[in-house]
Amino acid sequence: MPEYKLNINGQVRKVDVHQDMPLLWVLRDRLGLVGAKYGCGIGLCGACTVHVDDVATKSCMVTIADLADADIKTIEGLANGTILHPVQKAWIEKDVAQCGYCQTGQIMSAAALLEDNPNPSDDDIDLAMEGNYCRCGTYGRIREAIHIAATAITASKISSDKNPVEYWEPLEGQV
Repeated sequence: MPEYKLNINGQVRKVDVHQDMPLLWVLRDRLGLVGAKYGCGIGLCGACTVHVDDVATKSCMVTIADLADADIKTIEGLANGTILHPVQKAWIEKDVAQCGYCQTGQIMSAAALLEDNPNPSDDDIDLAMEGNYCRCGTYGRIREAIHIAATAITASKISSDKNPVEYWEPLEGQV
């Protein structure tokens, strides 16, 4: 089997796997990064969403051979150490998750949306999130959390001359 070098969450990782192995299984079974979930295996549910070169990508649909020189970010790499990403913080604030199974994919899709569109409308959010299914039906809270995160990110950028990470503060009790 060939060896592949991957840039995952800012670290170069090497894996010996078959070229047709989906990224999802490399992450979960070979690298122990289990945040991306197996939902459907055919790219419909979004539970396996990660970022590939800053684009929300369903990791069950892309093979390891397709990822030469790609930057991959998983939910494990979204936070800045122990400091949550604004989307993660908004998810907690709005108590979005019910069962939680789909939430990593939802969060990764939302973070990619806000990277491209820092002030999305409800229609923009619905379009960006349409590939992520939540059987618990938390779509209203998901939309609210994305708006909260967008406001926080915009506020952080406005004040970036003073302190570029002003919003990125730990949640109470975290260090």
